[in-house]
Amino acid sequence: MDLCQLCTQHDAMGGYLCPGCTKDTVVRLECLPALYDGLRSFLAPSSSIGQGRQGKGGPAPLPVREEILDLRGPGGMVGIVENWLSAVRQERGMQQPTLAGSVEGRLSAAATGLIVNMPWISVSWPTAGTFAEEIRDLARSVSSIIRPAAPTEQGTRIGKCPAVFDDGGVCGAVLRLAPGERVVTCSWCRTSYPPATWVGLKVLVDQDAAA
Repeated sequence: MDLCQLCTQHDAMGGYLCPGCTKDTVVRLECLPALYDGLRSFLAPSSSIGQGRQGKGGPAPLPVREEILDLRGPGGMVGIVENWLSAVRQERGMQQPTLAGSVEGRLSAAATGLIVNMPWISVSWPTAGTFAEEIRDLARSVSSIIRPAAPTEQGTRIGKCPAVFDDGGVCGAVLRLAPGERVVTCSWCRTSYPPATWVGLKVLVDQDAAA
């Protein structure tokens, strides 16, 4: 194993996650409780949604935003993190933790449990890349609700994704290199373009633009 499963760059340590991606994953885990708490103020529906029953007799809207409620509920953020901790402990032959207390407390405990196991995860767990990717996507998803990115923070526009689907169609979604990221990832088809592929990617993007 010489490529990081998350950023696909060479890892001199020979693990499943490079030191940079390991550190980034730890930071994301540390931030999850604060992100969870930050969703609280977004529970209320938008002021643009009318209250009570509408004139046409439709049902009254929910008093909270359902997607935020789902993220803050037992099957949302805490469910994802607890499931990963359970998988790690099972793989390591450790006793499963008792799930008790508030959702906030459970999320914090599960995140801490994963952080404690990160040295083993990054070096010894073949599923490390999938785990790190889901934690990254979860943190990004919640962050985008709490603090939507300004246009200048959305990253550098690369061009249109040249990935070809099985039916011969081309993806064509806009590719951006987000600030601080080392891999260009298509937000639509999820194709990743590490730095080693950027020369070829530019050729394909330029050809598409010329066409």
